Amino acid sequence: MSGDGQTRNGDIAALLSVMARLRDPEAGCPWDVEQTYETIAPYTIEEAYEVADAIQRGDLTDLKEELGDLLLQVVFHSRIAEEAGEFAFPDVVEAIVDKMVRRHPHVFGDDTMRDSAAQTRAWEAQKAEERAAKGKDDSLLDDVPAALPALLRAVKLQKRAARVGFDWPETRQVMDKIHEEMAELSEAVIELEDPAKIEEELGDLLFVYSNLARKLKVDPEHALRQANAKFERRFHYIERALADQGRTPDDATLDEMDALWNEAKKA
Repeated sequence: MSGDGQTRNGDIAALLSVMARLRDPEAGCPWDVEQTYETIAPYTIEEAYEVADAIQRGDLTDLKEELGDLLLQVVFHSRIAEEAGEFAFPDVVEAIVDKMVRRHPHVFGDDTMRDSAAQTRAWEAQKAEERAAKGKDDSLLDDVPAALPALLRAVKLQKRAARVGFDWPETRQVMDKIHEEMAELSEAVIELEDPAKIEEELGDLLFVYSNLARKLKVDPEHALRQANAKFERRFHYIERALADQGRTPDDATLDEMDALWNEAKKA
């Protein structure tokens, strides 16, 4: 840490010092001093998404910056805990080091793993033992975080249930279930006209689609991000084509925009 308050090296102690100064009740930043676990949790989630975005864009300069922002969140939470006398940043580091060593006996111990599938099974077994030791063995699903994005959480819930055999053996059966859920949604839309029932049936359909993604070994979050990007590219094509004519989408008919959409697909 230099005299002007800027970090000059990669020492984690410098970042810890910056956070301690920011949280100082007398000389710190009023906003930082006011924060709690709950108020900064949304920022922690946001920073994780920004890391993922930088990776998807292949922007390593942004990735370096976003990883720093995410690390700051870890330091922020740790500082709040230290002030409360609960734990400090070194305890966080020690806990994750212990966990990684414990969960990789084939690397740090005498066990051997022939492939990644065996490693995954051993990893899940170890996590189950840890949950039981913490008194969290009432349900396989108990520690799947409720704050996860719904699509990701659906896949995690299904994976947990599949570990005890609660799963369709064949992908075809999942696709049959999709047709069944689609029929139920159609009935809710056409016959019942009940918004609550429509929402329920649509949720069921999305849940089964996430299961199909799992069976196909496709990350549904990534697949949907790719679909979003494709939609953006094609809609931008429509906007540019209309702008060349001195027009905007507001000036065009649906048929005109659909024709441009098909041009974008070909392009």
